Amino acid sequence: MERITWDQFFMAQSHLLALRSTCTRLAVGATIVREKRIIAGGYNGSIAGDEHCIDHGCYVVDNHCVRTIHAEMNALLQCAKYGTSTSGADLYVTHFPCLPCTKSIIQAGVARVYYATDYKNNTYAMELLHKAGVEVVHVPFEECKIDFLMDEKIKLYMNMLQDLRDADVAPEKIAVHEEQVLKLFGQATTR
Repeated sequence: MERITWDQFFMAQSHLLALRSTCTRLAVGATIVREKRIIAGGYNGSIAGDEHCIDHGCYVVDNHCVRTIHAEMNALLQCAKYGTSTSGADLYVTHFPCLPCTKSIIQAGVARVYYATDYKNNTYAMELLHKAGVEVVHVPFEECKIDFLMDEKIKLYMNMLQDLRDADVAPEKIAVHEEQVLKLFGQATTR
């Protein structure tokens, strides 16, 4: 198995954190890192002790759920709660930060923001990050890098495609399935 990069490792942590999200609209995870060490993590969800969107639905005001605290804020607040400085730290987040989170990230002294997915990228947020000298890096997350059963899955799909060919299924029908396999696994299917 190929060793993943540090960026992919910390982005994977953020994606794992997103699995804890209680938001039904978008699951987001964030990891704060200093010197290649995780110092905090957060996901979007309700404040401790309050109702969760997954149980009671979103509390939407002006097209925004006000019940949740964003992943980036939860991670920053975790640092504040336990007295851990975020000055000069890196923040890895599954989705581009919203404007209020961007302001908090800047005020907390975060040096670099790594994000996996564009999400309503606010132009003013991008401008503020640039003015503050916060480096912004797009790191596409490659889920296949942490899929420990990928080789077995590829082998299964390739065998199934071959079974379709052997059964004289129309090539155009097989091509549709083949295209889906390539979308899922990309270059990994040529191993």
